[in-house]
Amino acid sequence: MNFDPRTSSSRRMRFAREGYPFMLSAAVFAGLAWVGVVVSGSWTILLASLLTLLTAFVFYFFRDPEREIPPGEGVVISPGDGKIIDIREVDEPSFVEGLCRRITIFLSVFNVHVQRAPVSGEVAHREYRPGEFAVAWHPKASEKNEQSSLGLTAWGDRVLVRQIAGLIARRIVTYPERGEHVERGERIGLIRFGSRVDLFIPLEWNLDCAVGDKVAGGSTVLARIAGPEEAP
Repeated sequence: MNFDPRTSSSRRMRFAREGYPFMLSAAVFAGLAWVGVVVSGSWTILLASLLTLLTAFVFYFFRDPEREIPPGEGVVISPGDGKIIDIREVDEPSFVEGLCRRITIFLSVFNVHVQRAPVSGEVAHREYRPGEFAVAWHPKASEKNEQSSLGLTAWGDRVLVRQIAGLIARRIVTYPERGEHVERGERIGLIRFGSRVDLFIPLEWNLDCAVGDKVAGGSTVLARIAGPEEAP
């Protein structure tokens, strides 16, 4: 964890470190293409321009902007950027071990793909499961697609964040290890190139969002608890 949302005041644009190899490679190819324009003539301008646009998109995709973390106890924030496409009561057997509420956030290729901790708490569960790469908005994606789950204990309850690969996503990165403590808004991982994030919370927590809402990871409040004590 190289960023503390409570103390950082930097407003410069950051980039996810997992994107550095892609950003460097794209920039090198674009640079070589422009060298080709000088050497070979104007017929390579189209290729150089396309590679420059691709480079700009790669930088844009791996952007990792700072976020204003909402203050206050009992606030549950969005673990990712995107659009809420489903909210429902489900049975989650791997960590929650019972009924809970699942909030599903779909990330397009234009969204920030860095995930953040929705609450402060201890990492009590971490599980990676290989699977398919079906479209992320499909209801069965939560069961069949490649995914990484991170379970947190907060306020005596269990909260689960599940990173789910999509149709073109081919790598999920999860930072915290089991036993570590994470702070609300702290970066916890990244999914490359289109995906989905599921947040599982207790049924008794009060929702502050609805299907169709556009959310920003680390800053949009999704739920609240009445008078909780912060997790140690």
